[in-house]
Amino acid sequence: MRRTAYEMTSEEEIEQFLGEMSFGTLVMQGEEWPYAVPLNYVYHRKSIYLHGSKAGHKMEAIRACGNVAFSVCKEYALIPSYFSDPLLACPATSYFKSVLIRGRAEAVEDAAEKADVLGALMRKLQPEGGYSPIDPADPAYVPRLQGVAVFRLNAESLSAKFAFGQHLNEERFAKVCEGLRERGTEGDLHTADLMEKYTGRCPVE
Repeated sequence: MRRTAYEMTSEEEIEQFLGEMSFGTLVMQGEEWPYAVPLNYVYHRKSIYLHGSKAGHKMEAIRACGNVAFSVCKEYALIPSYFSDPLLACPATSYFKSVLIRGRAEAVEDAAEKADVLGALMRKLQPEGGYSPIDPADPAYVPRLQGVAVFRLNAESLSAKFAFGQHLNEERFAKVCEGLRERGTEGDLHTADLMEKYTGRCPVE
């Protein structure tokens, strides 16, 4: 059963999450089975961009049918059952953010756009620099831009789930939040803060 309490509809929150992350899973239609591949991406100018070799199964699948799905997710904390129930295993879960995009993968052929996208990807993955800026007029980059495949995901639908205990009653919410703060890792404390942010609840210390 889908929990509507987890649905995230804020465009700002979704865009912030997509901008923070750099890794997702691309799902394509195969000849016999669906084909999924994890890969880096960059959220740039309000679009998901991916890149890779012009050859290989991934590109063959995209050329055969450009309909794809792309999933980005992050697990923030594992929630043990005993945080809220001393006996039953049922409350064990994890808190996470996930975004699922369905749409068409469109090849980017323009060298200037390729350079812009790959430059954004490099700034994300290698913010310290240490490389020459990607310039489509630079002779060193011209053949490389020609040899790499870049494609834009034109979204036709998007759904997002941010699960941080929104469905819990006040007592269980307080117990889970207290358990996270007592366990006290950096991720736990961040998760407890997100629980309070997305529910508007603040358990009494």
